[in-house]
Amino acid sequence: MDDKAKTMWKSPLVYTFSPPKRTRERDLPPPFKALVFDAYGTLFDVHSVVEQCDELWPGKGLLLSQLWRTKQLEYSWLRSLMRRYQDFAQVTDAALGYACAALGLPLDGERRRRLIGAYRELATFPEVRGALAALKASKIRLAILSNGSPAMLRPLVAHAGLGELIGTVLSVDPRKIYKPAPAVYRLAVERLRVPKRSLGFVSSNCWDACGAKSFGFRTFWINRTGAPVDALGVAPDHVIGGLDELPGLIRSPAS
Repeated sequence: MDDKAKTMWKSPLVYTFSPPKRTRERDLPPPFKALVFDAYGTLFDVHSVVEQCDELWPGKGLLLSQLWRTKQLEYSWLRSLMRRYQDFAQVTDAALGYACAALGLPLDGERRRRLIGAYRELATFPEVRGALAALKASKIRLAILSNGSPAMLRPLVAHAGLGELIGTVLSVDPRKIYKPAPAVYRLAVERLRVPKRSLGFVSSNCWDACGAKSFGFRTFWINRTGAPVDALGVAPDHVIGGLDELPGLIRSPAS
């Protein structure tokens, strides 16, 4: 074939059919090896102290509990920013003092001891035990990662009888800083020896779930009140209404 003929001849067009991509096993995120739970507000109802507050100051229980919790969180964040760490027991005590002063409620030594003691016996949310039992049955390691100090968390977990379900309880205390500092979430990776992508983090505090997501965990926000997602530039992977919805969303090593 001469050069002219070569330029006149063209290969026929060939069309190939590409079937739609299917989700393959290797495209899925790895199964969970561990689930880490926030404690206060997630497993334990911080407002279960309302009844005792009402006994001390009738009609003021809910308002006191809400302000107490608000200042407790504010103080933890502010102390982290100022690098003036105090353990959570001290922060909780200071927040109670502020809340009572702001509401004009007299706080003597006996009332203070009673309410601080109540924080070591907070009630769990109704669905907690059943959900944790279902997750434990799927062979996933369960742990707590909390702002609480060890001296607060030990009696809290024991009083609720959760020790048989949750094998590891981690406090921020060794890091001397509070969530959502990345160093706190890193503590879970180091202590559990589980890669970030194989660790799920569960919290009812949206800012906490966002902080864990920013660090690299897969996150579940328990949104019991229908609140909007915090505008922090990162959002939880899943939003659920209660802990009882969690087992159905978990892909475990046994699955």
